Amino acid sequence: MRPIRNSVKALILRDGSLLANQMTGPDGVWFDLPGGGQEPGETLHEALRRECREEIGVEIQVHGLRFVRDYIAGNHEFAAVSPEVHMVVFMFVCTIVDGAEPHLGPMPDGGPRLDGYVSRQVGVEWMPIDSLEAFPLSPKALRPLVRDIGNHVHPVYLGDVN
Repeated sequence: MRPIRNSVKALILRDGSLLANQMTGPDGVWFDLPGGGQEPGETLHEALRRECREEIGVEIQVHGLRFVRDYIAGNHEFAAVSPEVHMVVFMFVCTIVDGAEPHLGPMPDGGPRLDGYVSRQVGVEWMPIDSLEAFPLSPKALRPLVRDIGNHVHPVYLGDVN
């Protein structure tokens, strides 16, 4: 069994839209929040700032923790490929520093993930919150929750979701 891996993700909202990395893989185009794995010696905030510099090319300010989810691959679509993967994902509300505009960063996300899925980041996109259900955003469970991020009407811990 592999050790549990911590991951951080940025929930960046602006003008009624959510910022996401545009990804491509064997199943086509999909979207993921900016962020990634925490390295030894990093705080969650430090990991998230580093990942955003690498993937979306901007400095961010990290605000409150909004959601936490487990991802236990054996319970989801990659069960046959890598059932031993277990990640705990911390999602923070963030803002981009004044004057910065996100773009494909110097170290885009990509390559094989812990669960065996191979993908690569090809851009960044502002997705309208009112039509998030139409986008292939990962995790799927996040789509209906984004609209209410500021209201805290949903629990922080989402459980084992994908």
